[in-house]
Amino acid sequence: FQVKSENRKTIWNAEEVPEGSEFDDTWDPREQPEYQILFKQCVGTEDVFFGMSRKDPSTACCEDMVIKIKLPDTKYSDIVLDIQDKVLDLRTPQKKLLLHLPYHVDSKKGKARFLSEEETLEVTLRVSRMFDFINF
Repeated sequence: FQVKSENRKTIWNAEEVPEGSEFDDTWDPREQPEYQILFKQCVGTEDVFFGMSRKDPSTACCEDMVIKIKLPDTKYSDIVLDIQDKVLDLRTPQKKLLLHLPYHVDSKKGKARFLSEEETLEVTLRVSRMFDFINF
């Protein structure tokens, strides 16, 4: 079995590099902040009272992923946030968080808000998954 490379000077194929590895920097001494991943689901009366849809309380039926990150002693202007389809990269002067997300997200349609009284950054991301018998 021989792998053909498009460019003979490359030492590996792009498919061999794990997604998000371009963000890894183990030398960075900043500590990781506390965070929490929550899931949101849109339900109506037909779901709650009648059970007419196939939705259940599992994460497979959720539309949004909410990541709450505790950032004490941080100003909103100090936060650098980069969202990819499977990776969240957050940097502040004191903290850094490289989070490999449990589901693919639509990185173009996310929103973030900083709750200064709680010192928490709340990032809401739309989960993008293929339609199946649950998500239609």
